[in-house]
Parts: sequence; structure tokens; C-alpha cells
Amino acid sequence: MKHFSFEPFKNWFGYTRRERRASFILLILIVAVTFIRFIIPDKKITYEETILKIPENQNEINANRTEAIYRNIKSSRISYQQRKPKIDLNSCDSASLEALPGIGPVLSARIIRYRNLLGGFASVSQLSEVYGLPEETFNMISGRLTADSSAIKRININTADYKQLIRLPYFDKYEVAAILKYRELKGRIGDLNEMVENKLITKEKLIKIRSYLNVGD
Repeated sequence: MKHFSFEPFKNWFGYTRRERRASFILLILIVAVTFIRFIIPDKKITYEETILKIPENQNEINANRTEAIYRNIKSSRISYQQRKPKIDLNSCDSASLEALPGIGPVLSARIIRYRNLLGGFASVSQLSEVYGLPEETFNMISGRLTADSSAIKRININTADYKQLIRLPYFDKYEVAAILKYRELKGRIGDLNEMVENKLITKEKLIKIRSYLNVGD
């Protein structure tokens, strides 16, 4: 039986015995490394694992820092506004109002018109009743305003006629009619609370209009 001979392969590759041995060892190493890499793949750090490595309280720390920065900014704004002289709603002119953020010529004219209609502002909060004034604008400028209630032009409830009373935006027509009828029957209103006691107006309404009325001497 004829034995299989590697001689043709040796002649073809042209390797010596030492070279063949080195090549065989190299081949074994390559196979071994490939096998190990296949069994134990490279460990990759995922995004989730990266997030999990952040200390549990890190987000809370960042939130606290952001809140602290916001408080400092807000405090600085408040301090800046407090240093500015406040504008009196009952004595200011259009130019003073237009200098406020968010107040243009139209809103300025409406504020002064409403002031004249009321006879003066009893409090800064009444500014929010001005038509077309956004709540955001009111919140932004209210800290820079004041209202001197001593400047209010009061109405004598015992001598005022229908036109004078109905001018006050808080009065309804039926309330004015009831007051005039009561005054006609009783002759005089001795105290503003008398109107509530006789159900001419509600207690809530009296709170709103008290600053604009008096009973005279």
C-alpha cells in the first residue's frame, strides 16, 4: 500500500522543518485567542450602566444647585426693584406708567381712565381690574407700585345723585336705585353699615366700596 506523502506540500510551500513547526505553533495560538474571545466577549459599558454609576443623590444635588441659583437671581431682582422709588398710582402720569415693563401708551391711558372713574386707587391690587392688563404684567410691576388712598375723591352717599353713584364701577343699577329709595324714605344714611343691615348691598360689596363713600357731616 502506497503511503501518503507530504513531500509535494513541502516543495510547494518551500518551508523548512523549523518554519513548519513555528507556523503550527502560531496557528494554535491564533485559534486559542479566537476561542477565548468568543467565549469571553469584550465588556462594553452601556449608557444605562453609566447613569447607574452616578451617585444616587447626584440629581438631587444638581436640583438643589439650580434652585439656589434661581433664588439668588430672584432675590437680586427683588432687591433691585426695592431700591427703585415706587410709583404712586394716584399721582403718576402716563410717562411714569409707560416706564414700567409691559406698559405701553394704550395700557397707560386705560389705567389713568380707570383711576378717574374710581376716584383713585385704594390699593395696588385694583390695577388688575384694568381691561387688557395681563396677569403676568401685573405680577411683574406690582412690587414697584403704591397707592396713596388719602388721594381718593369720596362720594357723599347722602347727597350724591344717580349719575354720581353709578359712576363707581362697583355699583350695580339696582343697588343705586335701592339706596336712593331708602334715602328718600329714611331721609339720611347714618352709617355705611346701615346699607348692609337693610340689605341694600351685600357685606362683600361694602368692603369694596367703603373707601369711596362717606356719609357727610
